[in-house]
Amino acid sequence: MQDYDGCMNILSYIDKQELRAFTTADNWRASGVVFVNVALVSLGFALPAIWHHPIAWILASILLAGRALGFAILTHDAAHRNFFTSRSVNQWMGKWIFGALPNVPYAAYRRGHLEHHRTAGTAADPDLAFVTGYPATRASLARKLLRDISGLNGLKGIIYQFQPTDRGALYPFFVMHGLIVAVLWTLGVPQVYGCWWLGQLFVFPLILRLRVMGEHGAVPDHMDRDPRRNTATTLAGPLARLLVAPNFVNYHVEHHMAATVPGYKLPALHKLLRKRGYFEGTECPAESYWSVIRRCTAGSESAAVRRISGARGALDNMR
Repeated sequence: MQDYDGCMNILSYIDKQELRAFTTADNWRASGVVFVNVALVSLGFALPAIWHHPIAWILASILLAGRALGFAILTHDAAHRNFFTSRSVNQWMGKWIFGALPNVPYAAYRRGHLEHHRTAGTAADPDLAFVTGYPATRASLARKLLRDISGLNGLKGIIYQFQPTDRGALYPFFVMHGLIVAVLWTLGVPQVYGCWWLGQLFVFPLILRLRVMGEHGAVPDHMDRDPRRNTATTLAGPLARLLVAPNFVNYHVEHHMAATVPGYKLPALHKLLRKRGYFEGTECPAESYWSVIRRCTAGSESAAVRRISGARGALDNMR
């Protein structure tokens, strides 16, 4: 059975009751996810405050970069308005908590992301520009990664963060980070706030790139409406879940198949769909992010790089 776009209908694999159970938000589970993310941010700042060593600063910067991505993913989940049961709570948390920490303006992000979902598998997808350069040659990918870890792309990303198009979009960021600085100042360790920006400069661009590659890089066919061909799922171990695939974002085919399933229910949906043969005959899921890197460098030195103009955003550095 196929829907009007030609995508495989999820009801071919699960029934309406099962789908309803998956799409029903759970406030307790959502709160648990938020608690873990807040705890990891707290740990990121506590580490260099307690252990006065350069290694602590490095580890904290890496951890905080991972949580910047984690909170961005929570902003994504809230943008679908099904993370919590209340629509107003999703909106408030998405704007003032989730999006505030990584400086992702909730309203603008939601508009662009929903357009991505509506047009995925077509030339109108605004996110195509960020992934049509894959597969890349090994030399090209090496240059991209060098720009990420050198701080060049991080600097561009920080500059972009402070050029919002919506009036007042920066207010949540200033409130959130003002509170963080105030707490650190009260505790006598304001200097550890610098770990946030070290992570933004040298770590965040790299993990963002790997996340993007895992979701839509070098997929079988960007012009096919079937999520199993225009999107990818990646299995992630503990380190990948901490940094590159926080909050279950690696289950991306499942998310495109049923966007109103909260992230914390995607692992169970993946398990059920896999058991019922949803992925049979496809190239996903990838077994790890190393598999993603190999996929995105397939074709070696002869890989063609195709550009699509028009898309704008923090992901511009992914090209």
